[in-house]
Amino acid sequence: MSKKIINARVTFRNSPIHILEKFTIRDVESAYLQFRKNSGLEECVIIQTCNRIELFAKSKNLDYEKIKKTWASIAGLDQELFDENLQIDENDKAFHHLLKLTSGLDSMVIGEEQILGQIKTSITSARNIKASGKHLNTLFDKAIRIGTRIRNSSGISQGGISVGSMAVKLAEENIDELKSKKILLIGTGEVSTLIAKSLQRRGYNFVVTSRTLERSQTFCETLGGKAVKFENVLSGFENYDVIFVATTAPYFLVTFDRIIKASEKRKDGMMILDLSNPRTVDERVATIGGIKLMNLDQIAEMVEKNMNARLNKVKTVENIINEEVTVLEASMKRLDAEPLVKDVFKNIDSLRQKEFEKAISMLDEKDEKKIKIIEELTKAVVESIVATPMNNIRKASEQGKPDLLEVASKLFDYNKKEQE
Repeated sequence: MSKKIINARVTFRNSPIHILEKFTIRDVESAYLQFRKNSGLEECVIIQTCNRIELFAKSKNLDYEKIKKTWASIAGLDQELFDENLQIDENDKAFHHLLKLTSGLDSMVIGEEQILGQIKTSITSARNIKASGKHLNTLFDKAIRIGTRIRNSSGISQGGISVGSMAVKLAEENIDELKSKKILLIGTGEVSTLIAKSLQRRGYNFVVTSRTLERSQTFCETLGGKAVKFENVLSGFENYDVIFVATTAPYFLVTFDRIIKASEKRKDGMMILDLSNPRTVDERVATIGGIKLMNLDQIAEMVEKNMNARLNKVKTVENIINEEVTVLEASMKRLDAEPLVKDVFKNIDSLRQKEFEKAISMLDEKDEKKIKIIEELTKAVVESIVATPMNNIRKASEQGKPDLLEVASKLFDYNKKEQE
């Protein structure tokens, strides 16, 4: 490949979070300008999540020291930190890494879906501000399609792998038309955060309560939902179809008596998911007609089962990625030939058009039908002559034969510098 594509990254795999955070790029748009101006990068895409900061870039003459120096300047870091934490891959290894990202293999939680959306957002942003170009746009579009296909065919993303996502999934499986139901979340801690994120991601409306209304309101500002008073909830459980409980209270918040009274006022059943440790839902609630109760131990067991199922699929996904990398690499190499092919077709068609118009003028032909037939004939002749050598040039490029591409450029008097 005459142009190199690289991936430079700092991730949770090599760096603790407190170090990783130091590499964060605050102003991405400005960073794109600086990378292209100071590092000689022709195209770049930045991916940032809580577990990684990555740069994909394309350039004919890569200078890693300039890239490190530019990144250090952007993040306000000592360049020595990059030598300790930065990992760099080129071409096929960079493609392989991107496919691991889009398929979910390089995530902290194997198969998680959020990274795919973050990659889509990153390439869209880079494309919109013209930071990426033909090579990286093609690479990311293909990698996203391949990653999505791998996820769907392998099932690596199936099944909840956090107690939050599993709890919401169980509610979906047990409650018909969950979007039309009233959902309550009791608690504002770590587990409640996982539940809220899962509910919000799936587009569900929900209310949140905790000991103080202020705490609930602060929680909702970040994670969605609507805050309600704790006292109103305790005396009004009948108003909710699904209740997620995730608190650290040392006693039962959801008592047998309160749910008995609530069930008497309801026509439909109710589902309660107790994710507290220790439990804060009276186990006797499960004996009340129409009430479905699940506790943290049951949910955690399902999470572990799903996680093991995903781990068993890793080898299959790795094999698929190894096959797809070869195809992806050939597609990227082929891009090197396209400017030459396009230029040749353009120049030859220009000559065809000139000779065609001269012939029509000499024939003094006025019949539009005949003129069209003659023009289509000239196009067909040119196409049949040029197609084979152009396809051979494309194949040579795919097979990594830059010498043949260079010879073809000289034969067709193609000036790359004018084209790029």
